[in-house]
Amino acid sequence: MIKIILADDHDLVRTGIRRILEDVEDFTILAEAKNGEDAVQKCRKNAPDVVLMDVNMPGIGGLEATKRIVRMSENTRVICVSMHKESPIPMQVMDAGAYGFLSKDAEPKEVILAIRKVAAGQKYLDSEVANSIAIGKLLPSSDNPFDDLSSRELTIAMRLTEGHKVPDIARELSINSKTVNTYRYRMFQKLGVNSDVELTHLAYRHKLINPNTF
Repeated sequence: MIKIILADDHDLVRTGIRRILEDVEDFTILAEAKNGEDAVQKCRKNAPDVVLMDVNMPGIGGLEATKRIVRMSENTRVICVSMHKESPIPMQVMDAGAYGFLSKDAEPKEVILAIRKVAAGQKYLDSEVANSIAIGKLLPSSDNPFDDLSSRELTIAMRLTEGHKVPDIARELSINSKTVNTYRYRMFQKLGVNSDVELTHLAYRHKLINPNTF
């Protein structure tokens, strides 16, 4: 039996995935989580085999939650799910310790296949993302400036584009505001921007956020 936890901040999405997976004979859903912190706590309590983790969630988010879960248990494997198939999101989640990456438009049969492979200890990337990562590694440099950010810088960048304030980000990530501002300054230097507004427009141009952000 493959034990699974679903982590997504949208009730409708979790319900849809649950209905798909409940019909699979050797799958069992242990729990559901609405944010990154909740996902970490549910994993600590339930010890799942696989976590289906939305990358963009409130609180610490899926990326940071993945890192914490991986550090907490080598027996729990994470599959990150995101609407953003373009770099740097897939590479960042794999670097954070995820075993798999799926886009949110994946077919049910692909979700089931990914869970089976990851539970068996195999990495899984959907074909489009796998090709993108492979090509990116062959190229001498990337035209996406966000590729140069660390996972923590990217997490903070995404929080800023969502309108979160520095004190809120500090509280979510369990660090102080001065540290967040240090990351913010370094990130701005790497990206060549001078404000959160410029950051948001740059993220939009590189397809890291959707038009509804504006």
